[in-house]
Amino acid sequence: MDPRQDRRAAHDGGLRSAVVVNPVKVADLDELHRTVHDALAAAGWPEPLWFETTVEDPGRGQTEKAVEAGVDVVFACGGDGTVMSCVSGLVGTDVALAVLPQGTGNLLAANLGLSGDLAAGLEVAVERGRRLLDVGAVEDHYFTVMAGMGFDAQMLADTSETTKKRIGWPAYVVGAAKHLRDRPMKVSIRIDDQQPIRRRARSVLIANVGRLQGGVRLLTDAEPDDGYLDVAVLTPRTLRHWLALGWAVVRRQDRVPRMEVFRGRRVEITSNRAQPRELDGDLIEPGRTLKAEIRRRALWLCVPQPAQAPDLAEDAQAAGERGEQLIDEAHSE
Repeated sequence: MDPRQDRRAAHDGGLRSAVVVNPVKVADLDELHRTVHDALAAAGWPEPLWFETTVEDPGRGQTEKAVEAGVDVVFACGGDGTVMSCVSGLVGTDVALAVLPQGTGNLLAANLGLSGDLAAGLEVAVERGRRLLDVGAVEDHYFTVMAGMGFDAQMLADTSETTKKRIGWPAYVVGAAKHLRDRPMKVSIRIDDQQPIRRRARSVLIANVGRLQGGVRLLTDAEPDDGYLDVAVLTPRTLRHWLALGWAVVRRQDRVPRMEVFRGRRVEITSNRAQPRELDGDLIEPGRTLKAEIRRRALWLCVPQPAQAPDLAEDAQAAGERGEQLIDEAHSE
């Protein structure tokens, strides 16, 4: 049998989908449209709906419209901000998120073994592997990776878009270097119903999963479906402290100097002064407090589906190869 017929038979009864795309992050929108349309058509899926994000609405409203239209899958095509906005429109629904990364950070993709390759992202959705994740809730926003107050948000604020486009995630190192000697903030951290913890910290991170920009794993025990948020309190005061902390993280040591880790379902951070804040690598308004709580099993995510572990994101490279085959088949028709 023709392999294209094999593929159509395997994916008989294609799902309805929508693409929410940040046009600023895509070099050639027409090429993207053509590739996605052709690949999904080759898999037997109907033509997807298309929505472009705007400065006023970076993706949540478009995602909610897609859900109202009855789609089964939403493709988030952009950077971390686009993904986070789409997540906020999907939490609590049965509609799955598929990630087509276009930015430099792509934290969710890095943490769950998802490829930054367009072909892999399409193939992962077509194969219908799914994983039900927890998300963190901050006010009326949601995050899949982590929220933060202090140094991490300062680093993001001082990392230029131009530098990110030129050199990728190492641009964040440049932004970080500007704030290594800043004074710490006095924080009170309340976890669940426990007594507050008081520290002089440079940064406090509330994590659903454990990797930072560039794939560096900060929290080895953080899992996206364990029902808990992991809280990392970073307290370096000198350049030597920062170097020791960074070296321990890179070497994946069990104990990281100048970092304490706690766990809970609800976290409230209060600072002595307004601080930069971020969700999933995207800045939000500065403030003195950051409150987060876990939302259990709230988001369906499309993940690679290898034969040996059909519900885990462990097969991004092979999914990319299968995706390239899907696109080649589509273009040959």
